[in-house]
Amino acid sequence: MDDHVSEIADSPQVWTSQDWVGRFGLPLPDSDTGYGHTTDQVAAVVAPVELLVGYHDAVQSMVADVVAGLDVDDLDRVIDRRWDPPVTVGVRLMSVITDDLAHLGQAAYVLGLSQRR
Repeated sequence: MDDHVSEIADSPQVWTSQDWVGRFGLPLPDSDTGYGHTTDQVAAVVAPVELLVGYHDAVQSMVADVVAGLDVDDLDRVIDRRWDPPVTVGVRLMSVITDDLAHLGQAAYVLGLSQRR
């Protein structure tokens, strides 16, 4: 959400602008979003739940502010021409929503596995 919605707002990510990168202190570059991580890189991402919740809440607040400031005409604004067809704000928001739903499903699956042990 942070990466994609900050792009819509044309502003820096909460990760860096509010120094969550420093608070987490991960052994990864500041610009790393986790995309394409190896198993070892994933294993290096360890943080207390309070830190994760704090970052989530900060990103959620940014997203709410950005979405509240959009009007229907903004949805057709092109924000990424690297794709064919180019990506609009509306398409990017749908991508964020579907990615988030997929991750919620993954988390529910892992929770279910842990509860069956």
